[in-house]
Amino acid sequence: MRIKSFDELTIQDNFIFQKVMLKKPICKAVLERLLDISIEDIVYIQEEKTLDVSLETKSIRLDVYVNDDRGTVFNIEMQTSKDMEELVKRTRFYQSILDMYHLQKGQKYMTLNDSYIIFICTFPVFTGNRHKYTFKNVCMEEHDILLNDGATKLFLSTKGKMDDISKPLQRFLDYVDGHAASDELLRDIESAVDEAKHCEAWREEYSMLSMDHYTYWKEGVAEGRAEGKAEVVIQMLRKHLSLEMIAEVTNFTVEEVKAIAKEHALI
Repeated sequence: MRIKSFDELTIQDNFIFQKVMLKKPICKAVLERLLDISIEDIVYIQEEKTLDVSLETKSIRLDVYVNDDRGTVFNIEMQTSKDMEELVKRTRFYQSILDMYHLQKGQKYMTLNDSYIIFICTFPVFTGNRHKYTFKNVCMEEHDILLNDGATKLFLSTKGKMDDISKPLQRFLDYVDGHAASDELLRDIESAVDEAKHCEAWREEYSMLSMDHYTYWKEGVAEGRAEGKAEVVIQMLRKHLSLEMIAEVTNFTVEEVKAIAKEHALI
């Protein structure tokens, strides 16, 4: 699979979306627009972005993970993969991890935070007609009975056809879909995207920690495939990362990285 260069990234890409959402006024305003609610304040949980419940449990890296003033947890992700079966299962897994993480030993279940898992999708979802699909647990026999467990999953699609959402939300989804910024919030987002694209530290971070590279490397380690790690080294060398940084990421020595570089005429 082809990996985008840093210069090709847009608001649709998780890396840029994450950096833009680090601007608190933008993140707060986006949440309010997506959910049509008013939020007094949000708190970033940066140190908890990668959640591990145990060594045996798959960890999750959350793109935007915040609490509001009422303790509600929000996880927002941009999605470009069209594998709906996988995305639906992912919301279930995310919910279980969030609940296990927030419920400390000995606490009562009533202390569990209300939570929203929000996927902004750049493709049609479910029937393909709506822009917004909200899921809560309901009684199948009597649909007016909600379980009220505090868990909400929200799928937004930039490709919806119905007139089913507010005009501000429609403008946001249109912007994500590639349309020009058409209000103040979207112009602020556009400026934040431009700022992110001019940050050399983030350019280097993207090159080093591109999820595809990292996954490929991790799978190579797990299966004992040195060639998998070597391929990642080659791609990092082509992005002009330092030998020392590549060695740190891949667990090769600097001399091993240098040997791979020489073998492929990259130094």
